[in-house]
Amino acid sequence: VLLDFAGNIDALGLPREHERMVTTLLMTDIVGSTKAAGRLGDAAWTQLLSDHNRLVRAQFLRFGGSEVNTTGDGFLATFRSAVAGLRCAAAVLDALRETGLEVRVGVHTGEVEIMGGNVGGVAVHAPARIMALAGPSEILASSVAVGLPEGSGLVFEGLGKREVKGLER
Repeated sequence: VLLDFAGNIDALGLPREHERMVTTLLMTDIVGSTKAAGRLGDAAWTQLLSDHNRLVRAQFLRFGGSEVNTTGDGFLATFRSAVAGLRCAAAVLDALRETGLEVRVGVHTGEVEIMGGNVGGVAVHAPARIMALAGPSEILASSVAVGLPEGSGLVFEGLGKREVKGLER
């Protein structure tokens, strides 16, 4: 016997809607990592990669980022705001300067689907595609991410409209 005191019997047994949220995504990639690993050798490369990971994770912690996963020589992280993600991107470049490593960074703000400890959806592909257009020690951001931090003091340089593979806007 089921007594419905709250009037929710209509929803009983219905599948739960997928959980989604708006977040800023930051993706990094070490420029020329394969070539550097070959030049340095396994032991030295492993140490340099470990230093890279420690320095990047320190910036995630500093700016309230959540590491989603690693790509071997890069990271995907989420942030509560575009300002935090963009400032973290700049801090990552500064932190890595002394290591001699150069990274490219892509930043995008969009709606993602929460999948346990991971995120999914079209918005997750955007920072990877944007990052692929960046040069060494360069941060590229989507128009959405750039449009949100008004009044933050961040300064942007327009590079014109770019076509991003797989994304309509």
